Amino acid sequence: MRIRGLLAAATAGLLTLGLAACGADEPEASTGPVSLRMTVWTSNEAHLKLFNEIADAYKAKNPRVTEVKFDPIPFESYTTTLTTQIAGGNGPDLAWVLESSAPDFVGSGALLPLDDTLAKADGYDTADLSPAATNLWKNDGKLYAYPFSTSPFGVFVNNDLLTAAGQPTPAQLIAKNEWTWDKAVATASASHAKNGKGGLVVRDFDYKTWDNLATVWTGWGAQAWSADGRTCGFDQQPMVDAMTFLHKAIFTDQALPGPGTTADFFAGDAAMTITQISRASLLKDAKFGWDLVPLPSGPKGGYSVIGQAGLGALRKGKSPDVAADFLAFFTNPENSAKLAAYFPPPRTSLLTADTLAKTNPLLKPEQLQSVVINGISTGVVKPSHSGQAEIAQAVRSALDPLWKADADVKTVLGGVCTAINPLLSK
Repeated sequence: MRIRGLLAAATAGLLTLGLAACGADEPEASTGPVSLRMTVWTSNEAHLKLFNEIADAYKAKNPRVTEVKFDPIPFESYTTTLTTQIAGGNGPDLAWVLESSAPDFVGSGALLPLDDTLAKADGYDTADLSPAATNLWKNDGKLYAYPFSTSPFGVFVNNDLLTAAGQPTPAQLIAKNEWTWDKAVATASASHAKNGKGGLVVRDFDYKTWDNLATVWTGWGAQAWSADGRTCGFDQQPMVDAMTFLHKAIFTDQALPGPGTTADFFAGDAAMTITQISRASLLKDAKFGWDLVPLPSGPKGGYSVIGQAGLGALRKGKSPDVAADFLAFFTNPENSAKLAAYFPPPRTSLLTADTLAKTNPLLKPEQLQSVVINGISTGVVKPSHSGQAEIAQAVRSALDPLWKADADVKTVLGGVCTAINPLLSK
């Protein structure tokens, strides 16, 4: 209960801070030397190296900006840490924001509107930003965060493990129009039985980050809650069917590593993993043959799920005008092309297989087309809701009994709705 209380308090602090600022005038221009801090949830050396190169170029053009510090916060505690910093008056100047937290950050007024800054930036071309990609980050027609990463989930495949287990590869199944969840679980289960390594890993799920399971349940037409956010979807038949399938895949078929078991695909310890292309850099020195394919088809057919992250300038930062100006530089066309090596951009001009292939040399144009470009055009964004921190913790706690071999799936999912219905109606 204390964890849930802390999450609720942190979010409440963010909302209070933001709402208090909504009626305020726009921040005055800052003067004197400026040091900027931007929170991120990556500690990947290649990512941070690119960020620092962009920051160095910005500082060269803006000498009074003495520092741009990128502050990695672990993904698991990112939003809690960020909202706690903001509520405590120690927030960053800029921050990555998860799609799950977009309603809170965008609706609260904690972020500075970016429209005027982006429109004034040389060569920025705001018309190039995809309306579908920016929709989640708008409120009353204003853009409050730049969706710097609009990244569909795909399946990375260790072809060597599957072939050694006598199983068809996903590419072979796709060629026969047989790449379905039933086939994916069957091949993952057989691979595990043959070599003892992990079958299929839902990256970063680890029986905690439940919203990553949207990459599975969407194939059944399930959703965490209705489009208006008021009706729980966990007790609806599509979710019951999807979670029953997943439970069997874990505990009967052993196609997914069970609770407490880890398997690192990128170290060669699993046959497949569901994740995004930003992880492709981990395969630079891979000792096995690999592929990237779209998510398997579910009973409702083919689908795609998108993870999004927005970059915003905090209204209560020390130098919000400079933070917004750096954001415009960080995401201009030239730098967006560089960032596209890891984070698919919202710029329509960059969303071509040939363009993305130039900055993603490990991936083939056909992989980028089928997973990224096609996925962005048809995908649904992972679950998000106002008060997401408290809702997410409630879902996680209520789902805990599901991760046992003898769990009653329908009863557990009904308990999830009991836990979150009061929160959805707030």
